[in-house]
Amino acid sequence: MSAVKPTLFLILDGYGLAPAGPGNAASLAHTPTLDRLFSMPGMGRLDASGRQVGLPSGFIGNSEVGHLNIGAGRIVYQDMTRIDMAIENGDLFKNPVLVDLLEKTRARGGRIHFCGLLSDGGVHSHINHLFALLEMAQKEGVPALVHAFFDGRDTPPCSGIDYVARLEPELEKTGAKLADMVGRFYVMDRDKHWERVEVAWNMLVHGKGDRISSPTEALRAAYAEGETDEFLKPRILLDPSESVIRNGDGVFCFNFRADRGRELVRALTDPEFTGFDRGVMPDMAGVASMTSYESTLTAPVAFTKDNLDKTMGELVSSMGMKQLRIAETEKYAHVTYFFSGGREAPFENEDRILVESPRDVATYDLKPQMSAVEVTDKLIEAWNSGKYDFVVCNLANPDMVGHTGVLEAAIKACETVDACVARIEKAVMDKGGILCITADHGNVEKMVDEEGRPQTAHTLNQTPFLIVEGGKAHPVGNGKLGDIMPTILTLWGVPVPSEMTGSNLLV
Repeated sequence: MSAVKPTLFLILDGYGLAPAGPGNAASLAHTPTLDRLFSMPGMGRLDASGRQVGLPSGFIGNSEVGHLNIGAGRIVYQDMTRIDMAIENGDLFKNPVLVDLLEKTRARGGRIHFCGLLSDGGVHSHINHLFALLEMAQKEGVPALVHAFFDGRDTPPCSGIDYVARLEPELEKTGAKLADMVGRFYVMDRDKHWERVEVAWNMLVHGKGDRISSPTEALRAAYAEGETDEFLKPRILLDPSESVIRNGDGVFCFNFRADRGRELVRALTDPEFTGFDRGVMPDMAGVASMTSYESTLTAPVAFTKDNLDKTMGELVSSMGMKQLRIAETEKYAHVTYFFSGGREAPFENEDRILVESPRDVATYDLKPQMSAVEVTDKLIEAWNSGKYDFVVCNLANPDMVGHTGVLEAAIKACETVDACVARIEKAVMDKGGILCITADHGNVEKMVDEEGRPQTAHTLNQTPFLIVEGGKAHPVGNGKLGDIMPTILTLWGVPVPSEMTGSNLLV
């Protein structure tokens, strides 16, 4: 064992803070232990949503993002937010990959083709990113063509017409042109349905598709025939000799999510490609993508992944301390892979315990206790062994039962967790350890929406942060999830590495 006091870090998944009310399962439940702990002087409140966890402003947090931020001890910016910020501060227009692609395209007298999902769904792309790219191409003096992929999954099924209406003024402003349109079904596959991708390829490279003169009229006609955005067959606006990717042209794929972007980029760049017959390949000036779609692709990437070195797990290991990660199946990846900054393998001296989540029920409102008691049993057994300096445990109930929208079940889930926390607190205090409690995002504290309907989604509410030692709380201020680990390191008397840009909240 090290000189650091053994510390148990407990994440109550989905347990946000909100005033008592008819939809607040946490306040309606009989939770004497949590009531006592959370009324201790010195508890902090943490932001767990929006820019404070690296998401776009106003976006609800989630378990993956929450555990990433907590374990990294910093704000981990998600791809969409990083691109948004690069547009806001002007860095996008200086991005070396984009600048290089446009310079090479201009040198060969080519056009730049922007390919991506015309959507503000924020899952795979955002239309505002395309608008910034059109502005950049104009400034660099490179003619731009847009190949619009239509959504209808993360947006309403017939909303493509609205996105065309938003695109048209930007085309007017920048001199760019809409070349063609196709539904995401044909171009954003991820399961090697190459016969689908071939349809989009033949549009992009060989000009095959229905000729149209007005995108709005074509979409209205498609909708009238039951052809929605996702399944829109290729429609070509320009003369096919002008719309296609030609010799000397550059291609930039502006989707930021990887899984449904990689097949098109593979077809564009892989000399050994065998998915379908590509026909005569254009000799392009270059192909690049917004983010890394797959490590085996050769296309340059405008926004590479952040390097998450010096996470809490790595630091604990480097200090020769022994750590344990424990959760039931539903949250096991969160206390391992995500808490470790996207690392699958355990660190040296890291043990893991996986407790099976119930498989005998279809939804967890039918078993709101889930496997919390078994997790707690194994947790206390491991803690009492005296082997571990740092233990990370997640209790899944508030989040997983909260998602069912069944208030009575969520109340039972909170009561189960309270009984488990009582046992955990006693075990930690009996051994003279430190107990830290937080949550990764809100959920269970808002089970009913403003219309009185069941709410199943996460919330924007803050989460608790409490450090208990010797039966008393170490006073902490308010902050964000990324401040937790710098605070614990400071309490331990361990220097906080420069990579951990979160703040120490001890007061």
